[in-house]
Amino acid sequence: MIRTELTVRLPNSAGALAGVYRLLSDERVNVIAMSLGDGGHLRLVVDNHVHGAGVLRERRHNVSERDVLVVDTAGSLNALRLIADAGINLNYSYGAASAVILGVDDAIRASAAAGV
Repeated sequence: MIRTELTVRLPNSAGALAGVYRLLSDERVNVIAMSLGDGGHLRLVVDNHVHGAGVLRERRHNVSERDVLVVDTAGSLNALRLIADAGINLNYSYGAASAVILGVDDAIRASAAAGV
């Protein structure tokens, strides 16, 4: 399935990630998957990206949005093979409890290739 990923740059300070989670939790926005990289690069897939992005922007966070492919963990290896066979570049990936998030050049084409 295609979902919208939110990307936020966090400061390198104690509590920055907890603050984002608190904001989202207070507004009943559930985090489905997240990845925090070097330099405070936070990627989030949430259950309501419109509301989640709005909440973060209200608190002066610079939020960018991107379509990503979300595949079931059990089918992720097959999906990766199908995406590669279609010639679609995988830019990054991260996991959650029951899903794998794939950042690809073309989420719609990747979804069609993987059958999800």
